[in-house]
Amino acid sequence: MSITATPTPGSQLLTPKDHALILIDFQSQMAFATHSIDATTLRNNAALVAHAAASFQVPTILTTVAEKSFSGPMFSEVTDPFPGLPLLDRTSMNTWEDAAVIKRVNEIGKGRLVFAGLWTSVCIVGPTLSAIEQGYEVYVIADACGDVSAEAHNRALERMIQAGVRPMTSLQYLLELQRDWARTESYASTTGVAKMFGGSYGLGIIYAQSMFSAHEG
Repeated sequence: MSITATPTPGSQLLTPKDHALILIDFQSQMAFATHSIDATTLRNNAALVAHAAASFQVPTILTTVAEKSFSGPMFSEVTDPFPGLPLLDRTSMNTWEDAAVIKRVNEIGKGRLVFAGLWTSVCIVGPTLSAIEQGYEVYVIADACGDVSAEAHNRALERMIQAGVRPMTSLQYLLELQRDWARTESYASTTGVAKMFGGSYGLGIIYAQSMFSAHEG
């Protein structure tokens, strides 16, 4: 059988216009008990995802649980890129059981959903398995999620993957949205997010641009 390759992207790759991002319960009380990832890395990765989505104008839902009575405010690193975007506060552990969230999902109308938040085994497993059952394609940004232990986080990821969830990382999310350095309209914002939140990769961009005026495109 002969196969002819073409220079076209695979259909499973995300684009800025084909999905919605749902960020769940990045709140102080939830972070206090998170031990599968340290708080600094978690906040950095959550910020990377939020800024990436905002820079590409990905429709985003921010949702909290018991914000005023128990869990506290959402991380400012997550809310700052979305000025004026309301936070949908819930009582349900499973975001998918909240009518206001589902109303917004339906208004956005995307068949692909990307999730990140706390905790992996409860507040991410619940909506992802529910969304898959209703026909959505679901991605989870694994290093922008956390749980009470590494065991809890890892078993939750395994359970979701078995159900069809596609895992990815925060930096992968940013670069998958850009995908071609010749896309000059988003080059500066993408490298800007990477320089702020991309760790050693971001340092490499700063060094290359400063020392050699290097440019990926």
